[in-house]
Amino acid sequence: MRLRIPIIAATMALALGAAACGSDDAEQQAQTRPDPVAQIDQLSGRTTAVTLDAGFADALQSLKLTPGPVGEASISKAGVASFPITGGNVTYYEPGSVSPYVQGEIDHAGAGLSLEGGGRRVELTDFVVDPGASALTGTVSVDGEVAAEEAPLFFLDGRTLNPLEVNDDGTAVLEGTTVKLKAEAAELLNTTFDVDALEEGLVVGVAKITVDTSA
Repeated sequence: MRLRIPIIAATMALALGAAACGSDDAEQQAQTRPDPVAQIDQLSGRTTAVTLDAGFADALQSLKLTPGPVGEASISKAGVASFPITGGNVTYYEPGSVSPYVQGEIDHAGAGLSLEGGGRRVELTDFVVDPGASALTGTVSVDGEVAAEEAPLFFLDGRTLNPLEVNDDGTAVLEGTTVKLKAEAAELLNTTFDVDALEEGLVVGVAKITVDTSA
C-alpha cells in the first residue's frame, strides 16, 4: 500500500497540472474563437436518420441477425433507421475556422436499435451523439438486462459531412457523416451472438441529422 501512495499523489498532481493548462488553453481559444454560423442551445425535436449500408445489411443477413426499432425509433422499407431527437445542443462553425467545427451533444432518449438472432436479443438505446468527439454512445441491453451504459457504439466519420443546410421550413440539416462500428460494440455483439464476423470500422450507414432552428 505504501508503494501506491506516491504513485496516486503523482497522478493527481499531473491531473491537476493538466487541468490548469487546459483552463488556460480554453480561455485563449475562447478569446480567438470566431462567431458560430449556427447555434442552438436547446434542441427540441426532429431526427437523426441513418441510411443503412448494403454491406451492413448483408453482414447481418449472413449472420442471421435481424435488426429492428426500439421505442419511438423506426426503420423504413428503404432501410432508413430514424431516431427522434429528445434534447441536447449544437454549435456549427465555418469549416476550417475551429476544430472540431461541429460541437455539442444530441440526445435520443428512449429509442434505439435491436438485433435478434439465435434466441438472443441485444438493444442499443439512448443514443448520445458527440460530434466533437466523432462518437455515438448508448445503453446496451442483452436479453432485457442492462449490460453497459454510455458505451462506445459507433465512430462518426465526419470527413464525408456535407456543409450545413438551412431550410425555409425552420430546420437545419447535417448530412453525410459515415457511421462505423466501434471495436467495443463489435466485440460485444460477436460475443453475444457467438460470431466473429463483425469488425471495428464496419460501415453501418450514412447519417442525416435534422434539427429545429426555432428552439
